[in-house]
Amino acid sequence: MSRIRKKEGGKETARGTGKPTAREATTKDGGVPGREPDAGAKALRIIPIGGMGEIGKNMFALEYEDEILLIDGGLAFPDANMLGVDILVPRIDWVVENAARVKGWVLTHGHEDHIGGLPYMLKLLPKIPMYGAKLTLGLLRGKFEEFRLKESDTDLREISTDERIKVSKYFTVDFFRMTHSIPDNSGLIVHTPIGRVVHSGDFKLDYHPADGKTSHLYKLAQAGQEGVLALISDSTNAERPGYTPSERDVMNAVEQIVSRASGRVIVTTFASHVHRLQNFIRVAEKYDRRVVIEGRSMVKNTRIAQELGYLEAKQPLVSTDEMTNLADDKVLFLCTGSQGQPMAALSRLASGTHKKISLQAGDTVILSSNPIPGNEEAVGRVINELYGKGVAVFYPPTYRVHASGHASQEELKLILDLTRPKFFLPWHGEVRHQINHKRLAEQMATPPQKIVVAENGDVLELSRNDLKKVGQIDAGVVLIDAVGKTSEEVTEPIIRDRQTLSSEGVVVIMALAGKSPSVEVISRGVSQNHRELNGEIEKIALESLKRGLREKRTLSDIRDDIFYPVRRHLRKATGRNPLIVPTVIEG
Repeated sequence: MSRIRKKEGGKETARGTGKPTAREATTKDGGVPGREPDAGAKALRIIPIGGMGEIGKNMFALEYEDEILLIDGGLAFPDANMLGVDILVPRIDWVVENAARVKGWVLTHGHEDHIGGLPYMLKLLPKIPMYGAKLTLGLLRGKFEEFRLKESDTDLREISTDERIKVSKYFTVDFFRMTHSIPDNSGLIVHTPIGRVVHSGDFKLDYHPADGKTSHLYKLAQAGQEGVLALISDSTNAERPGYTPSERDVMNAVEQIVSRASGRVIVTTFASHVHRLQNFIRVAEKYDRRVVIEGRSMVKNTRIAQELGYLEAKQPLVSTDEMTNLADDKVLFLCTGSQGQPMAALSRLASGTHKKISLQAGDTVILSSNPIPGNEEAVGRVINELYGKGVAVFYPPTYRVHASGHASQEELKLILDLTRPKFFLPWHGEVRHQINHKRLAEQMATPPQKIVVAENGDVLELSRNDLKKVGQIDAGVVLIDAVGKTSEEVTEPIIRDRQTLSSEGVVVIMALAGKSPSVEVISRGVSQNHRELNGEIEKIALESLKRGLREKRTLSDIRDDIFYPVRRHLRKATGRNPLIVPTVIEG
């Protein structure tokens, strides 16, 4: 593969090859470089497996004849009613069934909603060439360690954020850098036999990023001049007018707070937000504060980012175990817990259960993040607990200590104007975000000929003349319950049982079928008069048990004989429908 770099004067060269550059090699119709346009080319199928109508779980499949190209493989976080569920990942049954046709897997960046599902998916698939930038693969390798996966079982291939790769006969991908809240973030120009498909990746147009590396908009402009058949673009902030603030604005706001703080400063944000972490380290250094890292994912991600050269600090970052003899006004903590997770560092600090640190009056806490939908209540609870501790608390939108990593309306319109796609697919957002992005596109001077608001699992057929839905695959969700260092899938019946337990309670009936039959009942969460209720249930169950023994019924039949009359009685006596667990054993 040829590596592309931009020299002074805007010219591009393919390093050490003498071959045409990415720009020179592109065919006029946007097809696969090096191939003549195919007048009889078949349609390309675009299949969103996750990320449509939701925030998270991002994953696409592009299918042309006997080849499939995959893009990303992320996770999402559960709703409040998904009791005991830790994460959600896309259901990839269709990918598993067609694994032999998958020629490559490209990763746009290292955020959890784009790579967090991969450890679960890769266990189900053979080796597939997987292309990602240095930090993206570094974070992915960190996840492999966590999940005890061997890198030798995968085929990771490092690329730059400005590189062209020929994945297969029909798919060639141009990466182009886009600013976001993490380094090494890319959009994609996918060259196919029928034309170019541009995938924006997550982005905002930050002209003052922490690393000074701005978006490669010239590649988008060039693609637009040569013809973009379809654009898939980030819709997260399609409802927000104007421009998304820069990371520099967040740094300035945090610096003002730190400059006035007389005690300890505790800052929480996403552990993968490397740009922001770098800015916070610079603020700490400016005010002579030592940076202390607290929280498992924060420790892991800062270590990886430092080892790969994406995070710089004048003094070593230390853990709470290594923190010794630091005055309150000489320390700044970077910790986990921005989403109110119960076991994360900030939640334990707020509740007073942290083993090493206790908050005190004079401390300053900065929440540099917005709650992910569904986490608002948990974050609000942490903020209230922090106020109760008497500390100074700063959080958005009251204070400008957070900026989204996603483009607002004026930036979205610029991408539409640069690419001028024939067809448009709003992506990465809930339905309201997709529809508002659609409306923006319709208002452009040169609007797309057709816009499709898709759902996960839609099979979209893209030809040179149309984009339409032609089918559906099973693209549901896998619910994951992480238990210690293991994880397992949670099925819908388990969720229903947990919901019943939380709202209706449980009744456990233990029946001994022997010469002296007996019944013991335990109930929880059903009635305040549980002793009286348990006695009534025991009488009903014992009567059913004795009758079943007289009639020489099987133990499973006796269990049913106990279950149904007990359920009827509970409904009549309490109006509830608790989980009933009858067990019959021979004695």
